[in-house]
Amino acid sequence: MSRQQHDDELFEIRNYYYIGNYQQCINEAQKLRKPSTPEVAIQRDIYTYKSYISQNKFLVVLDEINGSSPDEIQPLKLLAEYFSSKQKRDAIVSQLDQKLAANVESDNLALVAATIYVNQNNLEAAYRVLHTSESLEAMAFIIDILLKIDRVDLARKKLKEMQEKDDDATLTQLAQAWVNIASVTTPLLLNGQAVAFIGQAKYEEAEAALQEALDRDANYPDTLVNLIVLHRHMGKAPEIANRYLSQLKDAHSDHPFIKDLKQKETDFSRICQQYAPTVPTVPV
Repeated sequence: MSRQQHDDELFEIRNYYYIGNYQQCINEAQKLRKPSTPEVAIQRDIYTYKSYISQNKFLVVLDEINGSSPDEIQPLKLLAEYFSSKQKRDAIVSQLDQKLAANVESDNLALVAATIYVNQNNLEAAYRVLHTSESLEAMAFIIDILLKIDRVDLARKKLKEMQEKDDDATLTQLAQAWVNIASVTTPLLLNGQAVAFIGQAKYEEAEAALQEALDRDANYPDTLVNLIVLHRHMGKAPEIANRYLSQLKDAHSDHPFIKDLKQKETDFSRICQQYAPTVPTVPV
């Protein structure tokens, strides 16, 4: 049977997974009771288990994948373990590094490894494990990584490879949409422009750039920080800056700006206590 016929069997299953309709992906996979080949059965199960993981239903994957499961499916148990137990993550990453050192050629292992590395904020390792794969999923994943580091130029080149491979594929169309969205001015660039304006005391121009960045992403942390700083420079009412500060604390409590602010508040309170009068004042 041709590859095209294999793909036709998996078409609905695969596409529901790509668009994030995980339950429907599982439902369609369950309908495929008699796959034409063992390869199709393995791919069906891969999309099924990936959908369960995406729904945070890790126990299903951990219970069903065992030592007798096909090698191509085994990495998904590692992925389910990674997401289900924060305490085991370092050990799982070490185990994954060992598997990759053995040069095992498996598209599914590469995708699982890249997913884990991205969650570890190790985009370089994720890119490295994917860059030799020619599957559309790996290529789309690479585009996602390149866009995360604002390399839209390289993402466009990878998109061209996808289009040459299969221009009509759902993943290719999705990747094209990602690149097109990223090609417009990003909040990062707008913030860089605003900072340059602030340095030149061109506050109105800075405010316009930051407002555009806010319109594109209302919770982008750098935009909120720069708006707080800008409004202090412009001498605007403190209520506006405080509003942005509250939003930053709510959405990005671990941001360095918030951590530094909390430390300064603590230091100020300590100094106030240090120099507070120790003898009660005598009423007049």
